[in-house]
Amino acid sequence: MQIACQSYNIYFEDSLAKLVSHLKLDDYSKLFVLCDENTERDCLILLKEHISHLQVLRIKSGEEYKTIESCLEIWRQLLALGADRKSCLINLGGGVIGDMGGFCASTFMRGMDFIQMPTTLLSQVDASVGSKLGVDLDANKNLIGLFKDPVAVCVYTGFLKTLEPRELTSGYAEIIKHVLIQDAALWDEIQNITELQDKSIDWNHLVQHSVKIKKSVVEQDPKEAGLRKILNFGHSIGHAIESERLHSDHPLTHGEAIAIGMICEAHISYQRNMISQEDLDSLSSYILFHFKKDQHFAPDPAAILSRMTKDKKNVKGEKLLSILDGLGSCRYNIAVNNKEVEEALEFYASL
Repeated sequence: MQIACQSYNIYFEDSLAKLVSHLKLDDYSKLFVLCDENTERDCLILLKEHISHLQVLRIKSGEEYKTIESCLEIWRQLLALGADRKSCLINLGGGVIGDMGGFCASTFMRGMDFIQMPTTLLSQVDASVGSKLGVDLDANKNLIGLFKDPVAVCVYTGFLKTLEPRELTSGYAEIIKHVLIQDAALWDEIQNITELQDKSIDWNHLVQHSVKIKKSVVEQDPKEAGLRKILNFGHSIGHAIESERLHSDHPLTHGEAIAIGMICEAHISYQRNMISQEDLDSLSSYILFHFKKDQHFAPDPAAILSRMTKDKKNVKGEKLLSILDGLGSCRYNIAVNNKEVEEALEFYASL
C-alpha cells in the first residue's frame, strides 16, 4: 500500500524487499545510510539484505545529540566519503535521525536527495510526514531547520519489534493525539487497547490511520500558517517539560512529555468549557494508564513558562496553544495566560 503526497509517496509494506523495490536507487551516484548505535545493531542488517552498496554514516542516539555539532559530523562524513549532489541519504532511525538527517541532506552542497525510513513508532506516525527538518538549539527544540520533502518515506512496521517497551509507548502518544484532534470514533476504539505488547494489535492500521490524518492536515497547510498547528496539541507544554528535563538525571522520552502536555492542555480546554469533566477524566485516565505518573515530576512553573516563551507558535509575546474543542476536534492560536498553565501543571501533579 502507498499514500500519495503532493511530491512523494509514503510506502507501507510487510516486506522490506517490497519497499526497496519501489525506490529508484540506481539513479544515484552513491547511497548513504545514517544510523545510530541502535538502528545499526537492530535494523541496518535487514536493510543491507536488500541494498548491498550502502555507505554507513554514524551518530549517537538521543535528543541531546540533535545539535548543529552532530550536523557537522554528518557533513564531514559525507564529504570524506565522496558524496555529491547526485547522492542520496537514507535516514534509518527515529525522529532525531529523520529530522537531522533530512536537514543535513537538504543543506549539503545546497541539497541532495534523502529517503526517510522511520524505525520507531513515534517517527512512523509523526516525524515521517510533513517535511519538517531541523535540530535543537541549547535544549530549545527544533529552532533551527527548514521544510523540505523527501523523495520517499518507507514505513516498515516490522521495525517496531526491535523497540524497547518504553520507546513503543512513547510513540503511542502521537497516535492518541491524532485521534483526539480528529477522530472521536477511533477514541472509543483505542480505549480497548490496554497492552501495547499484545501481538493482536494491528500496527499497520494504527500507523496508516495516523499518517492519513497528518497528511490531510499538512497538505492543507504545508508551512504551518494555520490548520497544521492542531498537530501541536500537547506539544506547547510538553516540549517545555521535555526541554526542562533533557539534561536532568531523569529525562523524558518525547512521548512521555507529550502525554503530560496533553493532560495539561486538556485541562485548559476544560477550564474554558470546551470539553466536559467526563472527557477530561476519560482522557487523563487513559493516558495515565499507558504513561504512568512521572514520579520525578516536580514542576517549576517559572522554568516551564520561560521555555514556553521561546515556542515558535507564539506571536508578539502571546503564548498560542492548540487545545481541544470536544474530543475529536481542535482549535489553534488560542492565547493562554500564565495562570492557566500553572493550574494545568498543578492538575497533572494532583492526579
